[in-house]
Amino acid sequence: MLKVVKQLFISGALVALSFGNAFAEEALKPFVLGYTTSGDIQAIADEVKGKVEAAGFEIAGSYSPYDGAIVMAITNDDLKKAAASTEFGGYAAGQRVTLTQVGDEIQVSYTNPMYFANAYRLEDTSGPAKALQSLEAALGKKTEYGTGDKKLSAADLRKYHYMFGMEYFDDPSELAEYDSYEEAVAAVEEGLAQGRGGATKVYRIDIPGRNETVFGVALNDSGCSGDEYIMSRVDKDAIRSTGHLPYEILVSDGDVYALYARFRIAISWPHLPMIQSDTGATFFNIMCAPNAIEEALIDAAGGDI
Repeated sequence: MLKVVKQLFISGALVALSFGNAFAEEALKPFVLGYTTSGDIQAIADEVKGKVEAAGFEIAGSYSPYDGAIVMAITNDDLKKAAASTEFGGYAAGQRVTLTQVGDEIQVSYTNPMYFANAYRLEDTSGPAKALQSLEAALGKKTEYGTGDKKLSAADLRKYHYMFGMEYFDDPSELAEYDSYEEAVAAVEEGLAQGRGGATKVYRIDIPGRNETVFGVALNDSGCSGDEYIMSRVDKDAIRSTGHLPYEILVSDGDVYALYARFRIAISWPHLPMIQSDTGATFFNIMCAPNAIEEALIDAAGGDI
């Protein structure tokens, strides 16, 4: 009997170890550093754009949120099809390629489509997997980053929230409500064209087969909702997470949503402490941001604050 128990214990330990190894293999990170270089950032951006387009992506839009940073929003048919596989999947349709000047170095990075496919709960992850392979081939893969020592598997990401009492993926900000999809899209287009709430359009991607459209929006206010305000306080690691930007507004049928900021920001920095860190980057530094972002996006969408 003792021998049987011992064998069961050993078997259980081996199974646990295999699960542990599988977990380690499945750990995902939000960003990939393709390579570093130096020179004129705009000239390098033009080169990067050519590489991305040659890999089969379209540039949905681009902008410079602050000096020394360029963000290109990219998509393709595979990403759009995957986004269409799930309600509210539109958030994952636009991936990012970024250039960030840090000292004399320019970091060329991109978002990991598989990380965000799981964070945004897509049913079809084949398109993001193909997109990741294409980006690695086009821009290289020096290292993955963005979670520190925190390990997040696909399963972890699908149920992610930063801490008890904070929002999940399916706890969005409800920005506005209209009688139809067409009316909702027109209202968001108008609000962004007018710069209401300090928000302007970076890109628009329509999701095939659904009454769903995702807008990438620059938040230009100098206060708590602004892109530069937030990034200057939380993006302080050696390799920058510029691909967190831009924020999104999602139109689904006649309703207008955005991911709540306590989820949307945390999913890019799940390792960031609340109060104290060696770099000085903490969520406490941007305590005013979630409500400010929500109000800015409500204004842009034509809703009532």
